[in-house]
Amino acid sequence: MSMMKEFKEFAMRGNVIDLAVGVVIGGAFGKIVSSLVGDLIMPVLGLLTGGINFTNMAITLKPAVGDAPAVLFAYGKFTQNVFDFVIVAFAIFLVVRLINRLQRRKQAEQVTAPPPPPEPSAEQKLLTEIRDLLKQKG
Repeated sequence: MSMMKEFKEFAMRGNVIDLAVGVVIGGAFGKIVSSLVGDLIMPVLGLLTGGINFTNMAITLKPAVGDAPAVLFAYGKFTQNVFDFVIVAFAIFLVVRLINRLQRRKQAEQVTAPPPPPEPSAEQKLLTEIRDLLKQKG
């Protein structure tokens, strides 16, 4: 088998295509979540916390000397990243929770809807016609 043919079979497998679609949708979803956090949640939290920004908080381990920059223990950046992660994770949790609720509601609607009555068999239709003809004559 040629390498090109083998690659084509590999690339056209259902799993690979599903994965590609998932990555593209995941990228778009990531933008939505980033916007949700950056544009909606963080401004409100900024108001509630008085605009605290942890990223500039650090302990200087060694001051800057000449061209060499200072050595910093930047605990503030780490704290801010942990805080951002918790907010993003919570936002994703809320979105997934909403999607799961909608899916459960849709499934419940499908389950509670009664199935349509079965259509009468050919024999039953024939007997019904005979009964109706007998009623007309009698």
